[in-house]
Amino acid sequence: MKQNYTKTIYVCFIGYIVQAVVNNFAPLLFLTFQSSYDISLSKITLLVTINFAVQLLVDLAAIGFVDKIGYRASAMLAHILAAAGLVSLTVLPELFGNPFAGLLIAVIIYAMGGGLLEVLISPIVEACPTDNKEKAMSMLHSFYCWGHVGVVLLSTVFFVVAGISNWKVLALVWAVIPAVNTFMFAKVPIAPLIEDGEEGLAFGTLMRNRMFWLFVVLMVCAGACEQSVSQWASVFAEQGLGVSKVIGDLAGPMLFAVMMGISRLIYGKYGERMNLKKFMTCSVLLCCTSYLIISLSPWPVLGLIGCGLCGMSVGILWPGTFSMASAGVRGGGTAMFALLALAGDLGCSGGPTFVGLVSGAFGDKLKTGILGAIIFPLILLMVLTFNRKKVYIS
Repeated sequence: MKQNYTKTIYVCFIGYIVQAVVNNFAPLLFLTFQSSYDISLSKITLLVTINFAVQLLVDLAAIGFVDKIGYRASAMLAHILAAAGLVSLTVLPELFGNPFAGLLIAVIIYAMGGGLLEVLISPIVEACPTDNKEKAMSMLHSFYCWGHVGVVLLSTVFFVVAGISNWKVLALVWAVIPAVNTFMFAKVPIAPLIEDGEEGLAFGTLMRNRMFWLFVVLMVCAGACEQSVSQWASVFAEQGLGVSKVIGDLAGPMLFAVMMGISRLIYGKYGERMNLKKFMTCSVLLCCTSYLIISLSPWPVLGLIGCGLCGMSVGILWPGTFSMASAGVRGGGTAMFALLALAGDLGCSGGPTFVGLVSGAFGDKLKTGILGAIIFPLILLMVLTFNRKKVYIS
């Protein structure tokens, strides 16, 4: 790999840290928003829904404009929006008579940046002339995990030392990261996603590509496998460790994120020695095992361990699918990456919803909901082993 493209990959790593900040900083302040601005929890919860809904819309909209304005301009715009949204979080609630409206506008601004980052960063890394693209992709996605852990840990330390009342200062500090990375993206080289002389697949052609739809199924299930457990990790931490909700909110999701990051780091470090298909298949089997441990274990601590195993098992699924799709659907271009990101996000929202519906149907038994969600890794396993000649999974 050329040295100048090493810098490109580094700024992409930072880009995923920015996305982690966008998705995980504001939720740490929900109770503060409630008390400071007298906003109901139902409205505050809506901020999460709006964040991911906007990202879904941006995933879809990116198909129409990213290729027109270019990846560099789009990446810089994404970082500008992320920084502007974080800064707006500290200003707009006081400027509006309705503080919730100010928070909502700030969330929409940085969610547009987060959605763009999700569409752009993976194909930029995929286009770099690396010796092992699957390895680079796995390492890239591990930085979202480390960013998630870093946001929670550093923010918690800041709140303890400086007081949570000074959260606006921290928001401005986090905004510095996307602001600086905007200038970094202006300087680094960005390789073309489509080779010279080639054209990306038209939207209609992509829709008729059967192989593409198999990768869509993989992405939906990858997102569902990840979030079906991640969203409930704090509950298992509270039960397994016998701690307060605050500690549970930290310990459960952080354990999941750390284990997921370790999985991606392992493949990112030693990926050239591994077969991606076999690694993903083993990961899916471990995922099924973790679901069974979580749902059937009579001991809460073992359930918490199952959450950690689930985090490790799902680490490779999202970046691995991106890599396989890039190799298996030649010329997919921006449209393919945007639609795969959209599919992954649909899985991320659909998985926890499925768990909730199944749990509700069986008397609010969360473990039963998790057991029902084992259908997602099972579908993944079937797709990974289906028709090897037609599906590029090497």
